[in-house]
Amino acid sequence: MIVFLAALLMILGLIGRMVYLMVFDAEYYQKKAEDLHERERKIKAARGEIVDTNGTVLATNRTVCTISVIHSQIKEPEVVIKKLSKCLGMEEAEVRKRVEKVSSMERIKTNVDKETGDKIREMELAGVKVDEDFKRYYPYNELASKVIGFTGGDNQGIIGLEVRYEDYLKGSNGRILTTTDARGIELEGVAEDRVEPVAGKTLQISMDYNIQMYAQQMAEKVMEEKQADKVAILLMNPQNGEILAMVNVPEFDLNEPFTLNQDQEISEKSKEALNQMWRNGCINDTYEPGSTFKIITASACLEERVVSLSDTFSCPGYRIVEDRKIRCHKVGGHGAETFVQGIQNSCNPVFIDIGLRLGTGRFCDYFEQFGLLGKTGVDLPGEAATIMHKEENIGQVELATMSFGQSFQVTPIQMAATVSALINGGKRVTPHFGVRILDKDKETVRELKYDDGKHIVSEETSRTMQALLESVVSEGSGKNAKIEGYHIGGKTATSQTLPRSANKYISSFIGFAPAGNPQILGMCVIYNPQGVYYGGTIAAPVIRDIFDNIFPYLGIEKDVEMQYTN
Repeated sequence: MIVFLAALLMILGLIGRMVYLMVFDAEYYQKKAEDLHERERKIKAARGEIVDTNGTVLATNRTVCTISVIHSQIKEPEVVIKKLSKCLGMEEAEVRKRVEKVSSMERIKTNVDKETGDKIREMELAGVKVDEDFKRYYPYNELASKVIGFTGGDNQGIIGLEVRYEDYLKGSNGRILTTTDARGIELEGVAEDRVEPVAGKTLQISMDYNIQMYAQQMAEKVMEEKQADKVAILLMNPQNGEILAMVNVPEFDLNEPFTLNQDQEISEKSKEALNQMWRNGCINDTYEPGSTFKIITASACLEERVVSLSDTFSCPGYRIVEDRKIRCHKVGGHGAETFVQGIQNSCNPVFIDIGLRLGTGRFCDYFEQFGLLGKTGVDLPGEAATIMHKEENIGQVELATMSFGQSFQVTPIQMAATVSALINGGKRVTPHFGVRILDKDKETVRELKYDDGKHIVSEETSRTMQALLESVVSEGSGKNAKIEGYHIGGKTATSQTLPRSANKYISSFIGFAPAGNPQILGMCVIYNPQGVYYGGTIAAPVIRDIFDNIFPYLGIEKDVEMQYTN
């Protein structure tokens, strides 16, 4: 009886287990059975192209092949090893290691050129699979490398626009599904289940290839002449924020973005070197803007009405604020001068005086009102934020130095966006590259929209700043940016980097044209130039030469008299 009951319990337990497996857990085991008899190979989707404003292709794809082996299907391993090692230029030992590895599918080599892949396919080696793939290709190598970005081995964006617009560019992968027996050998006469890939969409950007190329050449030229560490040039439409060019030299080759063999272990030091090489200084790095910030101080003080154009000042070459003697760039001073002359001369004491008139509280209010405490929202990853004192830590000395652009840091893109708002009628714009998304037939799928932002100053103040900055170029420190027949506004800057004892400087210039109706804003920043380092001497001519060459291209005509349209 005991044996009978024990057997009965065992049988009932087995029946219960079978019912559970066949009814309640059937879906799980059905999936396991399908996985055992099905082998899936991905078909990568073609990544969408990136094209400039005129349709010039900046990023596209090349067809390559992935060579793999299926261990259970190989009939002549020695033949496979010898032929693959010869065709792929690999050591026999390395190929043998992968061919003899027991796995459902083992990759031998990726990114093989199509000609070689076709040659291997024609050999009809049992167990060898040749799948077509796509490799990202950049026709212009180093052009705008830190803006466009590049992709990794999986064809996913890593930096720049490639990663920012990944969802549009990546597309959807397809697959090939084959049926096998329990040993993993494909069954003959059973049709493959094939799902075709869907290519990614095309991204059209506001960058102009011709302008970008010329600006990059100018940046490389001045970097070589001045033996500078790096040079950044930014050109944008101040009316809508569209960026026509963004240069960060030295650039790098987008088709060879890694300096080390990816099969080797990359050290932490090497990773840091790569990250530094990929950094986009226009958005990732901050700097003391120096005298270009006087545009912002002047706008705030005019808006607050703590200064007028007829106010007079005296510059003996310095100002004493509390216990600190703060010097003007002109050692002997500028003497008596009006506010207009103070801007033309880029006189530090004048801006110290009006900054102190404005006061710490209102200065910080305008700093926030102008959008300087936040980010611009540019459509590139990794934008840095402004480095600014807390209001409670700003004393009279700090306020004095901040009034002419020292003791805090901003990004070049933030300066360009803020100055754009101050000279376009007062409207804050979002700097951006993305304009629209296109399908395979180059038809618009989506227009990309950006916040126009609020008005940060009155149109009256904006018109006044246009006239003041035009006088800086026509009569003042920015005269090296002057072009005959055009009214150009702008401001120069020369700031000393930290630590001050290192005697390293940043020279810069921000210019725009036409002064009365700005259609383009240009910015040049030269880091650690050797020899003469004044922004008006070395940075202003760079923007002048760029403007002189692209005005006809953009259809900006000469104007005899300055006219305001804002």
